[in-house]
Amino acid sequence: MLGALIIVFREVIEAGLIVGIVLAVTRGVPRRGFFVAGGVAAGVLGACLLAIFAKEIAGALEGMGQELFNAGVLILASCMLAWHNIWMASHGREMAAELRGVGQEVAEGGKDLTALAIVVAVAVLREGSEVVLFLYGVAASGKETVGAMLAGGAAGVALGAALSALMFYGLVKIPAKTLFGVTTALITFLAAGMASQSVVYLQQAGLVEAWSRTLWNTSALLPDDSMIGRVLHVLFGYVDQPSGMQVAVYLVALIGIFLATRAAAPKPPAPSLKVAKS
Repeated sequence: MLGALIIVFREVIEAGLIVGIVLAVTRGVPRRGFFVAGGVAAGVLGACLLAIFAKEIAGALEGMGQELFNAGVLILASCMLAWHNIWMASHGREMAAELRGVGQEVAEGGKDLTALAIVVAVAVLREGSEVVLFLYGVAASGKETVGAMLAGGAAGVALGAALSALMFYGLVKIPAKTLFGVTTALITFLAAGMASQSVVYLQQAGLVEAWSRTLWNTSALLPDDSMIGRVLHVLFGYVDQPSGMQVAVYLVALIGIFLATRAAAPKPPAPSLKVAKS
């Protein structure tokens, strides 16, 4: 439930900020709400269609072996989560600037309101598509039931939409840097945990045999099927009996995503030095 909640919450917040920027820039433009709502609806519909096709594809590929299928989904989801963090770190500001530009052109009459609907639809479709893929990864990790995922997803949508609305109307002031910093860290741990979990399926399929010895056993102290163990597994990839390869993949993924995200973030401009006139 927590994994689904975090992922959906982050994506809804991003979509909410996009919609908020568009609404703020086009304030006073007649019927802008209708076109923005239409764009949101189109994006959600597209994501739902993707989920339907993804389910069909998943059903067709399950014949290749459940272990291989689960490992493939987890690896793909982990890579997408990593890419998401890196891309947002490097292009988040550019995306916001482009949205403001489109909204400004619409407000000034340079573009038709249809442009708003298209921009919003594409943004919501992108976020919704990522949710679909990520939730397949959560499901493949084997630690969350369908009911828990649906509950977590619904809670993520509700919390994300509520926070987006409160921030738009100025009722809550949370620095975007702080908000995205926390969720980026959580998503980094989620991605590392998924990458580590994929090793289990590859080992079960007999494709990975190196470093298969268990490094430690904390099942007596904190089993990963307990309530706390499940929470730690979802949030940080905790396993009570990990193999050496699991730990190695986890650390490589965690450090790699962290360094890549940090490297992709725009550097602050160097302070200019003024030479005093004599």
